[in-house]
Amino acid sequence: QVQLVESGGGLVQPGGSLRLSCAASGFIFRIYAMGWYRQVPGKQRELVAAIDTGGRINYADSVKGRFTISRDNSKNTVYLQMNSLKPDDTAVYYCNACRLANYWGQGTQVTVSS
Repeated sequence: QVQLVESGGGLVQPGGSLRLSCAASGFIFRIYAMGWYRQVPGKQRELVAAIDTGGRINYADSVKGRFTISRDNSKNTVYLQMNSLKPDDTAVYYCNACRLANYWGQGTQVTVSS
């Protein structure tokens, strides 16, 4: 069955870095656009970054210059490198795979706090 398993979340101080990973299985990874979304309680889930099958990338304005999304089709994995983290980046981060179907991971908590 389809699985998206996120890892790499945790507690980090402001200005710090984290690298999220999302390991995919159960579908043809290379033909899916992949993305990272985040959600805080009481707010809608929002797009953080996305990468399509051709490597085209889109970032939310709030993370441009700080976050980098990448994918490794040989490992069926998508990454999110997060640098210069701010308290406003605190959220549950979700991996998404999108083509005709839309798949979601279970989420990983990122907390930015001193």
